[in-house]
Amino acid sequence: MTTVAVETTTRLMGKGFERYDCEDFLEGLGDRDADALFGQLRDAFTELPPDPYAERAHRYRRYGRAVLVPWEQSLTWLPTHQDPVLGPVTEYYQGDHNPEHPGRRRRFPAISAATRANALLRQIILFDAREATQLDSLRHGLVHVGVHLLKLAVDGSEEEAVPSPNVLHQDGEPFTFAHLISRDNVTGGVNVIAPPRCAGLHPEEVNKELIQAEFTLDRPLDSYGVYDPQVSHYVSPVRRGTEARRGERSVLLVDFTPYVPHI
Repeated sequence: MTTVAVETTTRLMGKGFERYDCEDFLEGLGDRDADALFGQLRDAFTELPPDPYAERAHRYRRYGRAVLVPWEQSLTWLPTHQDPVLGPVTEYYQGDHNPEHPGRRRRFPAISAATRANALLRQIILFDAREATQLDSLRHGLVHVGVHLLKLAVDGSEEEAVPSPNVLHQDGEPFTFAHLISRDNVTGGVNVIAPPRCAGLHPEEVNKELIQAEFTLDRPLDSYGVYDPQVSHYVSPVRRGTEARRGERSVLLVDFTPYVPHI
């Protein structure tokens, strides 16, 4: 397992992205019921609240923060704060990497305690961590882990659910991993990988020769990771599919950056 992790991370850091499938995350569960754990994790996406900063974007989310001790493979969730409107929240800051919210500190509804305790979620985060901590700056100190539960959902045939930011971009964290939880009755949600210099552009504005990859996550736990200094990335908006019912695309996002405490 260690050899595989080193080899895949070498590819991840070398070309800037790597793809994974569900089998990569199930090995460490032992005799625990993977289907039941996945069902609990999937259920956490059913009642996600609207993104408080984009209520008309048909985007729903919760967010949590944790601290990883790499040499112990231990994960500790950080406390939430109480917001008078949103209830328990977790603060999120991207600096100037999101052109829609430059320099803004946002507060998102927090991930529930029951979801944080889910053994499959922990296994996914620790798998991602083994990939990310091959980087020296993450291997030898505490690591900040950001965890997003993110859903794009559309009811009407004319509606469009829009990711943020809606351009090729870099996140500012050294590594980000995206794990598909469900995709039902939607079109779009196409992932695009391009060089860093393409950040700020829509894929159609980029010379096709510069596009390094274009793919769609289709099956539960279809996943990919990006090494932020090497690439920019994008996912297209989604629309309702052919059936006359709600369409949804739910994704778990996990990012890693050296932990710097507030002073």
